[in-house]
Amino acid sequence: MSELITAELVDLDLSAATKDAAARSLAERMVAADRVTDLDGFLADVAAREAQMPTGLDGGIGIPHCRSEHVNAPTLAFGRSAAGIDFGAADGPADLIFLIAAPAGADDDHLTILSALARRLMDPEFTAALRAGTDPGAVAALIRGEETTESPDPDPEPEEDDATAAAAAPFRIVAVTSCPTGIAHTYMAAESLAAAGRAEGVEVTVETQGSAGFEKLDPAVVAAADAVIWAHDVEVREKGRFRGKPLVDVGVKAGINRPAELIAEARRKAERGEIAAVSENGGSTDSDDGDGAGSGADHAHFGVRLRTYLMSGVSYMVPFVAAGGLLIALSFAIGGYEIASAKSVADHFVWGEADSWAALLNQIGSAAFAFLVPVLAGYIAYGMADRPALVPGFVGGAIALTVNAGFLGGLVAGLLAGAVVMAIQRVPVHATLRGIMPVLVIPLIASAVVGFLMFIVVGKPIASLQNALTDWLNGLSGSNAVILGVVLGLMMCFDMGGPLNKVAYAFAVGGLADPTDGSLKVMAAVMAAGMVPPLAMALATTVRKKLFTKTERENGRAAWVLGASFITEGAIPFAAADPLRVIPSVMAGGAVTGALSMAFGATLRAPHGGVFVVPLIGQPFLYLLAIAAGTLVATALVVLLKGARRTASDPAGEAEATGSDDSRVTVAA
Repeated sequence: MSELITAELVDLDLSAATKDAAARSLAERMVAADRVTDLDGFLADVAAREAQMPTGLDGGIGIPHCRSEHVNAPTLAFGRSAAGIDFGAADGPADLIFLIAAPAGADDDHLTILSALARRLMDPEFTAALRAGTDPGAVAALIRGEETTESPDPDPEPEEDDATAAAAAPFRIVAVTSCPTGIAHTYMAAESLAAAGRAEGVEVTVETQGSAGFEKLDPAVVAAADAVIWAHDVEVREKGRFRGKPLVDVGVKAGINRPAELIAEARRKAERGEIAAVSENGGSTDSDDGDGAGSGADHAHFGVRLRTYLMSGVSYMVPFVAAGGLLIALSFAIGGYEIASAKSVADHFVWGEADSWAALLNQIGSAAFAFLVPVLAGYIAYGMADRPALVPGFVGGAIALTVNAGFLGGLVAGLLAGAVVMAIQRVPVHATLRGIMPVLVIPLIASAVVGFLMFIVVGKPIASLQNALTDWLNGLSGSNAVILGVVLGLMMCFDMGGPLNKVAYAFAVGGLADPTDGSLKVMAAVMAAGMVPPLAMALATTVRKKLFTKTERENGRAAWVLGASFITEGAIPFAAADPLRVIPSVMAGGAVTGALSMAFGATLRAPHGGVFVVPLIGQPFLYLLAIAAGTLVATALVVLLKGARRTASDPAGEAEATGSDDSRVTVAA
């Protein structure tokens, strides 16, 4: 097994000013050591991981890391910056930078070494030695563990008899830590919690659900625990094991940065007898967002929480949209638009008539569409308060349809249901009632409260707002329609499948539940703009291959199909590698397409399908022209910006700004 780090992979005078430039500088050392095969491809993977969550840690540490197919051996490069580099840590810039590169199929031995390093980063003596080191070889040996800063274990405590031990039994906590990559944060959080437990006299046993293996806690240890801490950014596995215990549910960075607070919070919850409702498939009802201060306490992150709740509802709604919408669209293709008024196929169906089959498809699709608002509301509530909120969420969504509050009513109903359930869950109850709370008491009370609010208080005002919005869409013409098309195009292309993209898409789909000429134009503009980013990147990689890496050119070939199918996410690899050039370019193209689609009066009855539903589009030739125009604009801009980068007088500075230069590194033999 090759050494994880050597002297050649250590830079004690790292001069980079940005995290992208630091990653590039350290990655170049990996290329020179034959550990990384494609510099730009690897840096794109590092940037994609960084986009998920900043990798800066308190104490002046930055740990950019990723798994990548461009890494042929697990590798660690270390850089020390005198000025400090911002990696997003709360306490300021990092001066100790570790770039961790793991192959896509890294073996457990190497990952175990990486996890051990992550734990040692929590030792202040270890980091002090790294800051004081003057010889790259000695620093590499220190990181490899050939020199140790750990002090010997203190003398063991004298044995106590059973009675004394029982009287002095410590508070027991079991914890689970995990992060998306499972290499660094997972093990750093585990070590941080364990160290804080030792300092507080609390017995903390941690299960690390990382890449180096997943060994479940002993069931006896879980059963004996007084409380549970989850510090995670991916779903905890087999979470039903922890049901019935006080739970602190936070992001993995909270486990690293403030473990003592989490332990104190766990003790307070145990003293109050708070039991979180834990489901096997969902989360807990007492969760904290990321590095927040506690459940419901982190008001600074309310916008992030709200976005997460709404995205939960939209993500569960989209399959109903796709299935129902495409069935309806297919029925129109077979039987014409008048098929929507056909008799029920349960009463009249002729096997040999095309119209009967069209009516069947239409009525199945309409049945699927009828679930849109209840599913949206139900899963918004589910995202807020887990399974107990599903019933009041679905009930509120159904009532929104009953009072004609539509899509907006579903949004409000879901938020109301989640809020009501969260409020009920905060009420202390006797232990004998806890078992029936999530399956009987909470759904009953919350459904009654949400039903009252939707029928009596907010339903009618929302219905009036929905009707006003519908009338506005129907009255759109001229410049107003074009402006709306521009806005929708920008939203679809800004984050390419992210929250803004989904908001614009959900707005368009909501209009299909009760289609009008205005809502059909909105749907057309949204789908057209959403096709532009992948199509533009596919065209750019075809006409100017030299501006893109080999990996990007391969992605470009796939982007043709993804763009034609209205899968905007096909452009994400390009945006992750070079966001400052790609995102503005595709946004401009999307705005052009959205504006032209609205100006041409194109309409669309299908919520998905891309070019494959062109027969169902009103003004199809002009619609395709709008897509082509936007694609050309986006392609021209991205080629122009990338070309300007290559001819800039200071390419190194540009590389620091983007982290995605196309230049190749030449190394001495």
